[in-house]
Amino acid sequence: MKKTAVVLFNLGGPDSKAAIQPFLLNFFTDPNIIRLPYPFRWMLARLIAFRRSRKEAGTSYGELGDKSPLLQNSQEQATALEFLLNSNKDVEYKVFVSMRYWHPMADEVVKNVKDWDPDNIVLLPLYPQYSTTTTRSSFEAWQKSCDKMGFAKPFKLVCCYPAQGGFVQASADNVRAQYEKAALETGLSPRILLSAHGLPEKIIRDGDPYQSQCELSASEIINATGLQNPDWQICYQSRVGPQKWLGPSTEEALEKAAKDGVPVVVLPHAFTQEHVETLVEIDIEYREVADHLGVPGFYKVDTVGTHPEFIQGLADMVLSARNAPVISSNVGVSCCGGSKDCAMKQFSKFNGAL
Repeated sequence: MKKTAVVLFNLGGPDSKAAIQPFLLNFFTDPNIIRLPYPFRWMLARLIAFRRSRKEAGTSYGELGDKSPLLQNSQEQATALEFLLNSNKDVEYKVFVSMRYWHPMADEVVKNVKDWDPDNIVLLPLYPQYSTTTTRSSFEAWQKSCDKMGFAKPFKLVCCYPAQGGFVQASADNVRAQYEKAALETGLSPRILLSAHGLPEKIIRDGDPYQSQCELSASEIINATGLQNPDWQICYQSRVGPQKWLGPSTEEALEKAAKDGVPVVVLPHAFTQEHVETLVEIDIEYREVADHLGVPGFYKVDTVGTHPEFIQGLADMVLSARNAPVISSNVGVSCCGGSKDCAMKQFSKFNGAL
């Protein structure tokens, strides 16, 4: 029987209080995150990691017991996907989770995949929208580990899926449930805020398609709710540093909702599982901001997690990856959202095809 390994890419998160600083150091030394020459990037990363680890141990991660639930939640998605895929008896599937900045990272996962010795590999990011800071960074790390270990099995890459049907429908189902609850409890028509993790505008100007794909996801999700002309807007969270970031910020969106006297239903539509940005930043910190501003109601929408529609959507992409266009000797790219901004050329550059 043929064997296919599916590797789920995700960001990662600290698994203990002691891991918070090294996790942040790994994150900020990534040249896709801080775009400076290495000596300056390393010094700045050390400073940021030191300062933020002291703060987040007592606040963000402190609220979660000094660790992130991201790995556990990603593994639950992997288990659900593997079970669904193996209902097909013609191929044996095994799903692995590879984290970018904390364990299990690419070196460990490449070794595990190599030991399992699959016939084919599908690389599937748990980031629906493509960005150089997420999908490309994870792919680069995977490639480096494969090169280091001499692992050259053929693989396909699903680069993005901002409008994939399962992801969109699962998100819409969750939005509608909270929308109806908000309308019933407040007696008002809520505003839906689709809050994505922000990026500096410079990264977008350099050609990153993340913003346009977040906007595509937002409009598709709203359409799929079936609500009649709902009030909604996209916004961006997690802004840090002095650079100009994508806007409006989630704080600004909450200020506008308070001024307009409408409750808000907040969906973190660029995340597919719960972690610090959803459980703390949105559900605790932004909720407190909304209360302080006088927003008449604050309702957080669950991420898609193991929603059956989302898991089926992941499975559909894995199964269709065998037909992805080949753009170099061993890399296929499937842009399942159909976005004109899908970065196929960037992947071919990694393999010297351009």
